[in-house]
Amino acid sequence: MNSTNGNTLTLGVVGAGAMGRGIVQLFAQAGHRVRCFDAASGAAAKAVEFALGMIGRGVEKGRLSAEDFNAIQGRVSACAQMADLADCDVVIEAIVEDIEVKRTVFRALEDVVSETAVLASNTSSLTVADIAAACRHPARVAGLHFFNPVPLMKVAEVIAALRTSPQTVDTLSRLVSGAGHRAVVTADQPGFLVNHAGRGLYTEGLRILEEQAASPADVDDVLRDGVGFRMGPFELLDLTGLDVSSKVMASIYEQFQHEPRFRPSSLVAPRVAAGLFGRKTGEGWYAYDGDRKRAPQRLAPPPPVAGVRAWIDPQAGGREALGALLSDAGAVLVDDTTQADILFVQPWGGDATGVAAALGLDASRVVAVDPMVPLDLRRTLMLTATTSASARDIAWALLAADGVPVTLINDSPGFIAQRVLATVVNIAAQIAQRGIASVADIEDAVQLGLGYPHGPLAWGDRIGGARILQILRTMQAETGDPRYRPSPWLVRRVALGVSLLTPEAARA
Repeated sequence: MNSTNGNTLTLGVVGAGAMGRGIVQLFAQAGHRVRCFDAASGAAAKAVEFALGMIGRGVEKGRLSAEDFNAIQGRVSACAQMADLADCDVVIEAIVEDIEVKRTVFRALEDVVSETAVLASNTSSLTVADIAAACRHPARVAGLHFFNPVPLMKVAEVIAALRTSPQTVDTLSRLVSGAGHRAVVTADQPGFLVNHAGRGLYTEGLRILEEQAASPADVDDVLRDGVGFRMGPFELLDLTGLDVSSKVMASIYEQFQHEPRFRPSSLVAPRVAAGLFGRKTGEGWYAYDGDRKRAPQRLAPPPPVAGVRAWIDPQAGGREALGALLSDAGAVLVDDTTQADILFVQPWGGDATGVAAALGLDASRVVAVDPMVPLDLRRTLMLTATTSASARDIAWALLAADGVPVTLINDSPGFIAQRVLATVVNIAAQIAQRGIASVADIEDAVQLGLGYPHGPLAWGDRIGGARILQILRTMQAETGDPRYRPSPWLVRRVALGVSLLTPEAARA
C-alpha cells in the first residue's frame, strides 16, 4: 500500500448518498484519486457531479485555481461496477445501516481488491466487528465514521474492532489527518465516541422534563444562553428528528446492557407515534413555520416591590454576587430569617425543598438560585414544593430588575445546568475509564463533533472536579438513581487533587 504521508492514494467510495458524496469531495480536495460506486444506476455519476460542483465553488470564490480544479476533475470518476475498485488502496463503504447488506458488500469487496487494501465502514451505529466477521481478513477492516456535512465537520472516528490491526488504524488516521480533519481513535463500543459522549445532554434534558421541573424551552434557554451550548437538547432533537434520535437512544441503552446513565425517556415513544419528529414534520418539541421555529410564549416578570427584605444563606458559594444584585434591585439584606420576606439559597446538586428542610427554613418563603450559571448571562430560580406565589413573584421581580433573563423552574436536584453538565462530565470520565478513547481524543471529538464550547473533562476542570463530584453524589442520594453514580476516573482524580485531563500514569 502507498504511504499517506504526502503521497496520492487511490480511494474507493461505495455509496453515493449524502455521506458518500461528501467523502468523495473531501478526499478529492485532499489530492487523492477517488472512485465512486453505487449499485443504483447513475447514482455514482450524480454523486461525482455533485462533489465536483461543490469543489468548483472554490474557483468562483477565488480559493482554488482553475488549473487545480481541472487536476481534481481528472482524479475523480464514477464506476459502473465494483470491479473498477480493484486497485484501490482504501475503500470506504457508506451505504444503508443494515448489517447484512454491509456484510454482503464487504465480502464482495474482498473478492475485488488486493489483500493489502484497507476496508472501512462509515457506520454510525453498527458494531464494526460484526461487519468484519464476514471478511477473510478482518485485520484490514475498521470503522471510519464521518459526520454530515463531511467536508465541514472536521472530525472523523477511526474505530478499531477487536481484530483490526494497528497498521490499519494508523493508515486511516493519517489519511484523515492529511485531508485536514481530526482523526480520533475509538474502541468498537456502542455509539463509538461522539454519540456516546453526547448522551448526557439528551437524556438529562428529557429527565428534567419527565420530572416537570422545566419546559423544553426553559431547559434549552438555560443550557444555550447560560452555559454555552450551541443548541439545547430539545432544539437538537427537533433538528435531527425524534424518529432518528429515539432509535439511537434506544440502541445505545440496549447495547450497553441497560446502563442507567443512558436510560431513554418514556416521553419519546408517544411523540414518535404521533409523528412529532421536529422540523421535518413541522412540529416537535416546538412548532415550526418551514425551518423557522415559532417563538414560545414568555411571561413577563412581575413589577418590583420596594423595600423587600431578603436573606441569603450564609453558606451559599455565590452569596456576595447575589447580594450585590439584590441590593442593586432595591432589596434590603437582613441576617434574621424571621425578618425576611424572601429567603435565598444556592445548593449544589440538591433541591430547594431539601435545603429548606435541612436549614429549618420556612419553605413557603424559600427560592433557590443556581450558583453555576453566571448571573450576568441568565438566572435560574427554583421553587420549593410549597413556595408561595408572593415569594415567587418577589424573587422573580428582584432578579429580573436589570433586564437579564430569568428562568423559573420547579424543584429539581441540581437545577438544569448543574445536573446536565455533571452528567456530561461523568460520561466522558467513564469513557476514559474504560479506555474507549484517549483523553485528548475525547476532548477534541466532543468539541468538533458536538460543537460544545469546551471538551467535557476540561469543562469539569473549569467547574471543579470536586464540585462535579458533589453534584453527582448529592443527586444520587436525593433521587436514589444509579445514573448519577460517579465514575472512578472522576473520583480518583478528585481524591488526588489533579486535573480531570490527567491520563493514567501506568497500567499493570
